[in-house]
Amino acid sequence: MTQRRFDLDWLRITAFALLILYHCGMFYVTWDWHVKSSRASDTIEPLMMLTSPWRLSLLFLISGAATRFMADKMTAGAFVTLRMLRLWPPLLLGVFVVVPPQSYYEVTEALVAMGRPLSPVLDNFYVKYATASGGWCDADGCLTTPTYNHLWFVAYLILYTLALAALLPLLRRLPVRRLAWLLEGPGLFLTPWLFLVAARLTLFPVWGETHDFREDWYLHTVYLAVFLLGFAIAKHEPFFEAAVRMRWAALGIAVASWAALITYFELTGDGTPPEWLRMTFRAVREAEAWGAILAAIGFFHRHFAAADGPIRRTLSQAIFPFYIIHQTIIVVAGFYLDDLQLPLGAEAALLIAATGLGCWLFYELGRRSGPLRSWFGLPAASRVPARQPA
Repeated sequence: MTQRRFDLDWLRITAFALLILYHCGMFYVTWDWHVKSSRASDTIEPLMMLTSPWRLSLLFLISGAATRFMADKMTAGAFVTLRMLRLWPPLLLGVFVVVPPQSYYEVTEALVAMGRPLSPVLDNFYVKYATASGGWCDADGCLTTPTYNHLWFVAYLILYTLALAALLPLLRRLPVRRLAWLLEGPGLFLTPWLFLVAARLTLFPVWGETHDFREDWYLHTVYLAVFLLGFAIAKHEPFFEAAVRMRWAALGIAVASWAALITYFELTGDGTPPEWLRMTFRAVREAEAWGAILAAIGFFHRHFAAADGPIRRTLSQAIFPFYIIHQTIIVVAGFYLDDLQLPLGAEAALLIAATGLGCWLFYELGRRSGPLRSWFGLPAASRVPARQPA
């Protein structure tokens, strides 16, 4: 297959949309985040756990598949150059323009909670942020700046693109059809699931999930693996056909695993479960993860493989700028909405609406920025050929 994969486009759009909604939810749950609602509770945490085990893995798999279509059109050198020109500008814009407000309000909220004045701690904030001289510390540690926050995904894509480029000569010689038996029949579920379980049981207890690229070895193992899997299966139609056949079973596994995990966390609460039980439910978590990914691939290939149109074309470009800016909008809007103490449902609706509007305005600004489009995560404007005389 050499044509554009519309089903993967739609899946990418959906996965990023879920991520944006998830970060809206992070304002309201008890889990640690940059700023928190004064009415945060565990009410929606089970719903959040419906996507948290697999959402980013799916995005890395889709990125690997998209990388395959790009890499097959050009030399390795041209491929790396193009990817770096597409990924580095938005990462730099994020670190030095988009993310600083998140850090500002994170420090502000901490100072307010401690009853401390904002000055002089926040004086010359941007200079302190950019030069790593803020000294913003509390009992839980220090805020390291400059930082990429939610844009760690872009930083990891840069690393994996470079790794892939080094492996391209080998990958292009791999006998994909001979290795396909690993993902045939029950192996379509079991092989990736066993890999994810092995990583969760052995690497996660040691490294955890840090999003610090220098020491995030558990997530590097998982995300680089699914990135390479996406690269391998991008043009292997039997994989997608098998996912379509298994989609309902995979969805059932994912939903049942999620329900089991919710029950497990409710029963264990703040207690310390036996180690064997903890290990068992780490395996259950990975069953939810791969089951959901496989079901998503199957359903989207079944229903969206030929679903092209202006909405897809617009959202395919807009969703990356949405991702770049969304968390800053959530942090700033959430911080000020919380002061109004509106009914919680109305506040959440306003937060989501403000995030959507802000994302769209950022995309429109990027779309009109000419040679700076790449800084907003957009491809360079295509050249319109001159009209030929009649």
